Amino acid sequence: MDPALEELRWRGLISNSTDLDALSEEFAKGPVTYYIGFDPTAPSLHIGHLVQLLTMRRLQQFGHRPLALVGGATGLIGDPRPTAERTLNSRETVGEWVQKIRGQIEPFLEFDGPAAARMVNNLDWTAPLSAIDFLRDIGKHFRVGRMLAKDAVSARLNSEAGISYTEFSYQILQALDFRELYRGYGCVLQIGGSDQWGNLTAGTDLIHRTEGVSAHALATPLITKADGTKFGKTEGGAVWLDPSMTSAYAFFQFWLNVEDAKIGDYLRVFSFRTREEIAALEASAAERPQAREGQRALARDLTSLVHGPKAMEQAEAAAAALFGGGDLTALDDGTLADALGQLPVARLPRVDHPVADLLVAAGLAPSKSAARRTLKEGGAYLNNAKVPGEDSTAGVADLLHGRWLVVRRGRKAIGAVELVD
Repeated sequence: MDPALEELRWRGLISNSTDLDALSEEFAKGPVTYYIGFDPTAPSLHIGHLVQLLTMRRLQQFGHRPLALVGGATGLIGDPRPTAERTLNSRETVGEWVQKIRGQIEPFLEFDGPAAARMVNNLDWTAPLSAIDFLRDIGKHFRVGRMLAKDAVSARLNSEAGISYTEFSYQILQALDFRELYRGYGCVLQIGGSDQWGNLTAGTDLIHRTEGVSAHALATPLITKADGTKFGKTEGGAVWLDPSMTSAYAFFQFWLNVEDAKIGDYLRVFSFRTREEIAALEASAAERPQAREGQRALARDLTSLVHGPKAMEQAEAAAAALFGGGDLTALDDGTLADALGQLPVARLPRVDHPVADLLVAAGLAPSKSAARRTLKEGGAYLNNAKVPGEDSTAGVADLLHGRWLVVRRGRKAIGAVELVD
């Protein structure tokens, strides 16, 4: 098998392929132009998109040429979801999201050299099409029976919501994208998630019917947690790549907290570490799970890649400081606020308070008597300093950045109090 495909296979990134042997032969002939599409159905990509972004980057590192498509046209329609119709966003909103998502994709790719990447927008070739041209030149190549058999379509047909003709037509638009990229750039491979398989093969079928050649589709697997549920969700919702929607600290913490049982799989899919490095981290997870070395490696690698090395260092310093391993006063206001935003936060008047009251307000003690008992036993900390006695107080003079008090019971139970006017 071609080395690039062997690397994807070893990392568990090949779920399905139209013809893996034929694709391997295509790769052996020389650089292959391939594309992955991203629809602007939100103002940011989320960590589920990292699988495709990193796969695109891996193949470019092997010398193949990526086309990153941001769907200014398909984003106006929306890929059918299994349960209900998408809300249609305005052209202005989708246009703004196209630019934001382009900016998120670009750092993952190289735009110079023999394998230079290109950014493309399917609105460029879809907008000029009239409805008659679309139906005569493109629609005639699609058979309704096959379209109905696609998983996303059949799921919706069998649901109470049904499916509109708008979303039913999505697969035709995606197929058109592949054909246009074949014609314009010699693109012969489309990559997408396994849930996109019907749309991927619609494109290969259209190219075969209209161009008389074979093109290829490759699907990556759906990434799951150990219990089989979808990966990438938290109690607060999706983990976004935009730092204004998910802070660098929260992003770092997400990876730091992934399950031990899946750390080997996640390192293969989401990191660029070597086989030897991953084997060592898997051994560490088995022998010293409490060290969380694999999770820390993932958190460092991905936070640096998505948010930059400086943001990663600040997020790691904040995590260490919150748990007593660093100086809270050394954290800047924004980093501290991001970190405390992940904790229970109580708001109290801007006056001095017994520390026992702060422990109760932050949810670290069920009652004032229990809080006083913790204080008496020396188990309470204020801004990482041990509180000396059960009658201790704290207030304005102790505030971090004029705003926060960080309270901790023992090593791991942490809360925050904001003193407000």
